[in-house]
Amino acid sequence: MITGKEDMLQALIEAYIMEKGTNNFYIQAAVKARNEEAKKTFGELSAWEGRHMEYIQFLYQSIQGDRDMSSFEEFKKRIPAPLVEGAIPVKGLEEKLEDYTFVDDLGALILALEIEGKAYSLYRKLSESAEDSNAGIIFKDMMEQEQMHIDYLRDMRLKLAETS
Repeated sequence: MITGKEDMLQALIEAYIMEKGTNNFYIQAAVKARNEEAKKTFGELSAWEGRHMEYIQFLYQSIQGDRDMSSFEEFKKRIPAPLVEGAIPVKGLEEKLEDYTFVDDLGALILALEIEGKAYSLYRKLSESAEDSNAGIIFKDMMEQEQMHIDYLRDMRLKLAETS
């Protein structure tokens, strides 16, 4: 569990794990969604998380001077992702998927806003309490990324309300 006591490299690994968990969850949610707009929303969110994973990988390998892509590729395959952003257990979200089928875009947006909001809060807290100043910078950057997602989702929710 991410605490804020991580050094920069460990912070990147922990952030990567949460991004991977979120990416996997959004992929599953897209499959479960009945409505095409909800599928599209979760697909877009999954793509965002994939880009975050690539960004974190780039930072990690830049810091390590690691030019051996195969070692990170192996890490990506092996590392479990039990949490999504905001340190929310994947298991709990998967249970929500079992109990709830997204029949419209609004349901998808509400769940995505919950996940992204918790991620923002966690990264904000970690950026403020990080013992390693470089890790704090990474957490702050991730917080800003989550804010962009929240803004996008809020705009989509407003557009949806206008068309309803």
